[in-house]
Amino acid sequence: MFDASQFFQWFIENANYLFVFLFMVIESSFIPFPSEMVVPPAAYLAAANYGVGAEMNICMVVVMATLGALVGAFINYFLALWIGRPIVYRFANSRLGHACLIDQAKVEKAERYFDEHGAISTFVGRLIPAIRQLISIPAGISRMNIGSFAIFTALGALVWNSVLGFLGWWLAKSVSPDMLFQKVEEYNRYLTWAGYGLAVLCLLYILWNAFFKKHPQTQTNSPK
Repeated sequence: MFDASQFFQWFIENANYLFVFLFMVIESSFIPFPSEMVVPPAAYLAAANYGVGAEMNICMVVVMATLGALVGAFINYFLALWIGRPIVYRFANSRLGHACLIDQAKVEKAERYFDEHGAISTFVGRLIPAIRQLISIPAGISRMNIGSFAIFTALGALVWNSVLGFLGWWLAKSVSPDMLFQKVEEYNRYLTWAGYGLAVLCLLYILWNAFFKKHPQTQTNSPK
């Protein structure tokens, strides 16, 4: 069973750029792992000039965390593309899929929609707890443009890791190392609720555009 406090203590004693990168690859792939256990303590050590982390720079901590998150996201993207997509199409062409009112044409339409609107979903999804690791899967299944996927995944991860890096930097000014885990857990609850609030706002925006916003109608000239 994963013990967050023990890992946190181990990471404080052994933190370096490679570990930041590797654990963020894990965090961003299909293995659930909290980024709050990696970036804040690494940023704390860099900012406080404490322990092995004294050799690190806080900006490089954020950069390495973002690169790790991007690599992990690519793992999910390609797994979804190579494994998930054939399964989805096999289901769409099956009797059960047709019974669920799903067919290949609808799947292809969903793919086109995500390719057109998936960029913002990928960016925002990187900021939302529990969605952060999963948002790469529909992107892979829908064959989202790889360049757009990389850019918006990196931007979303950079924003999130910058927030966590700032948290570590801020705690370095007022919290001792033995209290760091408790404080990170405390503030992470606020970040989690902020992420959920962002998810609700995004959902409301999508519903508004779909059902309430007046879209311009295409005008056609009738033949004379």
